Amino acid sequence: MKKDKDKNKNEVNADVISGRNPVSEAIRSNRPIDKILVARGEKSGAVIGIIAKARDRQIPIKEVDRTKLDYISGNSAHQGIAAFAAAKDYSTVDEILEYAQSRGEAPFIIVLDELEDPHNLGAIIRTAECAGVHGIIIPKRRSASLSYTVAKASAGAIEYMRVARVTNISGLIDSLKDKGIWVYGADMNGTDYEKCDFSGACAIVIGNEGKGISRLVRDKCDVIVSLPMKGKINSLNASVAAGILMYKAMKNR
Repeated sequence: MKKDKDKNKNEVNADVISGRNPVSEAIRSNRPIDKILVARGEKSGAVIGIIAKARDRQIPIKEVDRTKLDYISGNSAHQGIAAFAAAKDYSTVDEILEYAQSRGEAPFIIVLDELEDPHNLGAIIRTAECAGVHGIIIPKRRSASLSYTVAKASAGAIEYMRVARVTNISGLIDSLKDKGIWVYGADMNGTDYEKCDFSGACAIVIGNEGKGISRLVRDKCDVIVSLPMKGKINSLNASVAAGILMYKAMKNR
């Protein structure tokens, strides 16, 4: 039992960079970083300088209790700061669209609205790669990111899938619609997915595991699409629902 706990702890810490110099060097070398955690109340000059550099690169920064830094750093000398390194560089939305164009195909995009479980994100990346998706878009905050756990759950598909991060999902949807991309939101009380035609340029929005897609994002979608439910519970796992919709779209395309 202890061996399993140690293994889980190693997985949690696999993508953590602890300490002022290591974090500073990671930023300077342009290593992909998901976010930086700073001890609450930390005011040393070195940490303030690191935060300034991180903001220049638009890396999310969050203040946390020192006990959290102790845990994620495995009680190493974190000096009040730690960073979560990404397993892969992020793409941009434009790069995703350019990739679709280079293949002579209408864009096929998955948008994730605050999906938090890294195993779900990894599974979606894996299915998306198999289904011919051109790219996945996630928010910079309140979302699973390209961590070690996600890379492992994707079974290698992370190396082939373009993943972009944006500040605002509802603003992104407006931008996609302006480019002629039809946006489908997966939620309850929508059109049966079997009656939807995903053959053109499309983006499928998958929401948070518990809350689903937010009201604002739901209102921005062109079509709300639903999966029929015949059991006693009214929702599927996010990655399972995404997989069904991706393969329906692949069939239409």
